[in-house]
Amino acid sequence: MSRFAQQRDVSFFEEPLQGETDALRIHICQRTNVRVLTPILRDPSAIEAVRKLLDGFLEGRAPATAWYYTPMALAFSDHVPWSAIAFDCMDELSAFRFAPEALKVQERRLMRVADVVFTGGVSLFEARKSRHPNIHCFPSGVDLPHFAAARSGLPEPADQRAIGRPRIGYFGVIDERLDMGLLSEIARLRPSWQLVMLGPVAKLRPDEMPQAPNIHWLGGRDYRDLPAYLAHWDVALMPFAMNEATRFISPTKAPEYLAGGCRVVSTPICDVLKRFAGLDAVGIGADPQSFVAAIERAIGRQEMADFEAVDAMLAAMSWDGIQRSMRELLGRVERRALQAPVAMTTPVAMADCLVVGAGFAGAVVAERLASAGRKVLIVDRRSHIGGNAFDEHDAAGILIHRYGPHIFHTNSDEVLGYLSRFTAWRPYEHRVLAQVTAGLVPMPINRTTLRRVYGVDLRSEAEAEAFLKTLAEPVDRVVSAEDFVVTSVGRRLYEMFFRGYTRKQWGVDPSQLDRSVTARVPTRTSDDDRYFLDRHQCMPRHGYTRLFENMLDHDNITVLLGTQHNDLPKGRYAHMVYTGPVDDYFGRRFGPLPYRSLVFEHETLPVEFHQPVATINYPVEDTPYTRCTEFKHLTGQQHRWTSICRERSRADGDPYYPVPSAANRELFRRYEALADAETGVTFLGRLGTYRYMNMDQVVGQALATARKLLAPRTEAVAVAAQ
Repeated sequence: MSRFAQQRDVSFFEEPLQGETDALRIHICQRTNVRVLTPILRDPSAIEAVRKLLDGFLEGRAPATAWYYTPMALAFSDHVPWSAIAFDCMDELSAFRFAPEALKVQERRLMRVADVVFTGGVSLFEARKSRHPNIHCFPSGVDLPHFAAARSGLPEPADQRAIGRPRIGYFGVIDERLDMGLLSEIARLRPSWQLVMLGPVAKLRPDEMPQAPNIHWLGGRDYRDLPAYLAHWDVALMPFAMNEATRFISPTKAPEYLAGGCRVVSTPICDVLKRFAGLDAVGIGADPQSFVAAIERAIGRQEMADFEAVDAMLAAMSWDGIQRSMRELLGRVERRALQAPVAMTTPVAMADCLVVGAGFAGAVVAERLASAGRKVLIVDRRSHIGGNAFDEHDAAGILIHRYGPHIFHTNSDEVLGYLSRFTAWRPYEHRVLAQVTAGLVPMPINRTTLRRVYGVDLRSEAEAEAFLKTLAEPVDRVVSAEDFVVTSVGRRLYEMFFRGYTRKQWGVDPSQLDRSVTARVPTRTSDDDRYFLDRHQCMPRHGYTRLFENMLDHDNITVLLGTQHNDLPKGRYAHMVYTGPVDDYFGRRFGPLPYRSLVFEHETLPVEFHQPVATINYPVEDTPYTRCTEFKHLTGQQHRWTSICRERSRADGDPYYPVPSAANRELFRRYEALADAETGVTFLGRLGTYRYMNMDQVVGQALATARKLLAPRTEAVAVAAQ
């Protein structure tokens, strides 16, 4: 069953499916139509028998999606032609007691064949994220209405009613993950406390479970009855042992206890610390003495105001919300699987236009053509849409930009109006500070920057302009990036703000780069500290990925991800719009066009904010990265933690910035001549036209290109109508 299938309001009936010697019991949930298959085997180790029963059940049915909780299930199901495979990696199962020796080998196999991987906690995500290209973190959620019922004073179960107070409770599986020594010490140190332990016992011998007059082992209880027990506890326990079996766990118990209005005391499990840090309703104890002290504090603290922060967090942790997010990710995989056979085998033209690249350039053209009635196939080698503007929630639930900050700004009413069809906006004006010897100062250089660096009192723009003229150094001919800056603000500011940053960003000295590199960063004589001065400055309210999803949600658009355009059969489209690197398209015939690539180092921190503005530049060469961005400034998201991204530049990797120089422009002209001569192909975007453009410029270029592509057919219709 899915981890979302709740046990409340569920009725099952049995439908036996008899084999020759074994049987498959099928429970069908009347409310959800979920089928639970239970093999009834004469020989429990008979994997081949399970395989036959599974084949018998699947025979004649449409291709199904496999959702694996344990890699060991591959032993009887790896031969099935699943339409898609999800691996829900809930725990480090190989660290559990009595784990099969083959488990690690089978997990490596499952990670190779899975289309999407989900992890049950932040620590597990961090340990697995490098092993799969489509992996996502979904920490444990909570059935909020179910457990919140404990706050309304439910009648107390009879077997708990006779147990005295204070009452300290636990519910869940009782196995080697619990610290039995800790339980025993708590009972010894506080004999008046009553420890209530609910749950089935697994993999433990009776002699491993401590016995004391104030420890009450009540056994397993029905899920629907747990809130009634919880309602009458003074504190809830999470007495987990600190061992390999608990290293990556993300307990469901914490949100369930908290939803019931019960304070929690836990051992310092990594994911508990990360997820619930700063909540007064959650206490931590690393040893018996500190654990007892944390329980005493919880018993003595009755302020329900502590639960305001708890409830704000729980509101975003529902299983229903997690299910919707997982369903969306799995749906993309399933749709791709359904589309792939059509794309590869259909004997007729599958599209009027093939669009290569699902970033702004490709997505805008695809949407415009599709809205005009054209059938469009859009492919991207990455596993997601949105290109470099792709954003996603990280393991802590913070919305981040995977490929560095993308801030939307434009003076074009047309571009803003077009994109507004697919997103609402939140106002945002970007501000950048530079870390220099004078401290954190505004960038671009403005009057405030000049005051702090030079200690001068500049009271007007005219005074600032006159002061800058005293700093400027004349250059006979302004050609390079260095020339441009020195003639504008002088050598001291050039060396403080530009030289080191440019060397790190471009890998060469500014004297070797075109003036356009530094001309993009203006110098101001006012105190205006906004990075951009465009009339429209805003961010997509729900993120860029949602914008792209809305843009590409059209019956005439088919999206294939993880696909190279040259893997598609020829003759399946009438025209191609190519937004990839133009030199790659022509096999780098004249040599590669130089680009700068970026390395993004993402980090989540247990503080509300890390820096005063969204981006801080680091111009000094001693600092290896060029800038650090804190995404919550951009998105406006409210969260107890924050996520940052440090950027470093390098020569190899995905292309981001065309390197502007006379030699590179000359090389591009040779490729441009080939592109102009290529029939049936339109080259578009930063990479297709080898020039740096802001997002709004790319959108504008794509809109103009779409109009040109649609013009011939429009004219032909007009002539036919005459």
